[in-house]
This record gives sequence, structure tokens and C-alpha cells, in this order.
Amino acid sequence: MTTGPYKYSEITGKIIGCAMEVHKILGNGFQEVIYQRALAQEMHWQGIEFSREFEMPIFYKEEQIGTRRVDFLVKSVIAVELKALTKLEDVHLAQSINYLEAYDLEVGLLINFGQKSLEFKRLINAKYRSKPS
Repeated sequence: MTTGPYKYSEITGKIIGCAMEVHKILGNGFQEVIYQRALAQEMHWQGIEFSREFEMPIFYKEEQIGTRRVDFLVKSVIAVELKALTKLEDVHLAQSINYLEAYDLEVGLLINFGQKSLEFKRLINAKYRSKPS
């Protein structure tokens, strides 16, 4: 049995495949919301369970201090953040990792539709606290 972040390889691969299909058809140059809608449609057609614009609480020392919407929460365990930028910066990567830590999710994806070739990064939360089974 695969454990740790590797147990998500199959589903993250499917999500990336959906994003590649969207990028192949739409190319780059649209606003993020267009890619978000198209990816939602593609993941639905591929039978991937997800919530779009899922609002999640942000905690500071066990006190809720606000909320943040993740673009997609897949199977209740993978955060997917979308961008439509000509260049991903380190700050976008740091922001996505911060969300994983704040949501206590083990794995996430950062997908950028803004370049001629689709850009994606698999993210692992080094501070992940596994929940008891």
C-alpha cells in the first residue's frame, strides 16, 4: 500500500491530464476564471470528485482568524490552485504551500495556464499532521 504523498500520484496525474486537455483546447491568454470553469467541466467529465471555490477556515494558534477559498478541493484532500500568469514567481509557490499548511492538507497542485506550455507543480506539505484513521 502506498503511503505519504505518493498515494495521491494517480489522482494528481488525472487532474494534470485534465488541465493539459483544457490548455490544449484553450491555449494561453484567458483570465483564470475561464480556465477554472473549463477545468471544472473536464474533471466532471472524467469522474473526478471535487468542490470548486471551496471555502476553508484559516487558523492561528487554534483560533479561526478568517477563511480562504481554494480554487478546487479534490476528493476532500488535494488543494488545486490555478493561475493564468506569464510567469510563476516564488511568491505564488509560497502562497500555495501556505494554504496547504493552513488547511492541513498533505498534497496540492499549482497549475499555471498563462504560458504557451502548461506549467504545474506538485506541492507537499512538510508540516502535514496526519489524522487518525
